[in-house]
Amino acid sequence: MLTARIAVLVSGGGTNLQALIDRQGDGTLKSGQIALVIADKAGVKAISRADAAGIPCEVIARKEDGFEEKVLAALAAHKIDMVVLAGFLGILSGDLIGKFGGPILNIHPALIPAFCGKGFYGLRVHQEALDYGVKVTGATVHYVNEIPDGGKIILQKAVDILPGDTPEILQRRVMEQAEWVLLPQAAEIVAAQIVQEKENTL
Repeated sequence: MLTARIAVLVSGGGTNLQALIDRQGDGTLKSGQIALVIADKAGVKAISRADAAGIPCEVIARKEDGFEEKVLAALAAHKIDMVVLAGFLGILSGDLIGKFGGPILNIHPALIPAFCGKGFYGLRVHQEALDYGVKVTGATVHYVNEIPDGGKIILQKAVDILPGDTPEILQRRVMEQAEWVLLPQAAEIVAAQIVQEKENTL
């Protein structure tokens, strides 16, 4: 069976990576295969998650010279069809995006266009939502382009903000109720499109 080969870029704990691995295991993510994990620093929990799942993993530090060239070389070596940014804190250049040529997906912990763009990541997103007083937040999966959080939206899911929420509590609820649900669903949608394109060229 044809599948889309997926690379997942990570920077930390890898909970969104784990959601992808779990949904691949139960067949929710069936059109894609996680073929590579790239971590931008050594020793992060996401690496052990990849190891436990038997997925090849490379560490390519963002501070290294030639970071993007090394990433592109790894994607080519593993014949990657699509990239998923799962808690990856770097911003990819338009040059890398263009040279890769395939779809790149990102998960953002807010309902774009709210609380997004350069500098909006991690707890800051949830702190801003609480400070602003919005009653609903959520997560968005979108295509990556040269504008931070600026690509076309694939899926969104709303999450209620509750009395007594802190940024940490809200972050956890958004991950559990939205991020870990949406990212595998969006990856399956895009992977299925890639498989269809592959079949059409056979």
